[in-house]
Amino acid sequence: MSSDDGHFDARVAEHYDESTGAEFQPDTIARTVDLLADLAAGGRALELGIGTGRIALPLARRGVPVHGIDLSRAMAARLRAKPGGGEIGVSIGDFATTKVDTAADGPFSLVYLVFNTIMNVTTQDEQVDCFHNAAEHLAPGGCFVVEVIVPELRKIPAGQNIVPFETGPTGWAYTVYDTVTQDATCHYITVTEDGRGEVSSIPFRYVWPAELDLMARLAGLRLRDRWSGWTREPFTADSVRHVSVWEKPAD
Repeated sequence: MSSDDGHFDARVAEHYDESTGAEFQPDTIARTVDLLADLAAGGRALELGIGTGRIALPLARRGVPVHGIDLSRAMAARLRAKPGGGEIGVSIGDFATTKVDTAADGPFSLVYLVFNTIMNVTTQDEQVDCFHNAAEHLAPGGCFVVEVIVPELRKIPAGQNIVPFETGPTGWAYTVYDTVTQDATCHYITVTEDGRGEVSSIPFRYVWPAELDLMARLAGLRLRDRWSGWTREPFTADSVRHVSVWEKPAD
């Protein structure tokens, strides 16, 4: 870890919302919130890795009470500084093990984890713990939702282990894969206005859809739906990501 805030320290938090990626575009956020609000079914939602509130804030504005878990105090501070952010509770800690007190308000009808954040949990055991933690916070009939990429191993040339995913005059980025351990690291090189290069790296553990289904089964959850995106597009062999929904049995 780079600090007590993990890899999302004050420097990262300061510029996190400036991203121009598709996940930060209003239409993508709207589609995400539409589906999550539907799955919440009038109940409360718990976001694992709530960050600066990219999804939590608009979901709360839709009338869904939201609580979050996040390791980074810096990211949580950015959330609290935004309009409405002070009304969203945040528990600081590792979302694979941190518990939220549900004695007063009862369990959650929805637990969700978006934007590949499951891969920031860098061991299989901790990913299994994350599913157990989600299940323990859910009411019977509630749902656990994960948005994550399908591992891009088909892009790796024979004999190599690197996949570039961003190139441009102001920076580039690439991922180094270990196909034995499923460990990987994203490396980012950014050219600043004065021509200097800034380098950062984030490790992750990629995970397959079937592997996630087994983790869910170990936690007592069962797969309800899997789509290619937030508008329920069919999941196919060519899908590059998936939105999966596991349900806690009502009986």
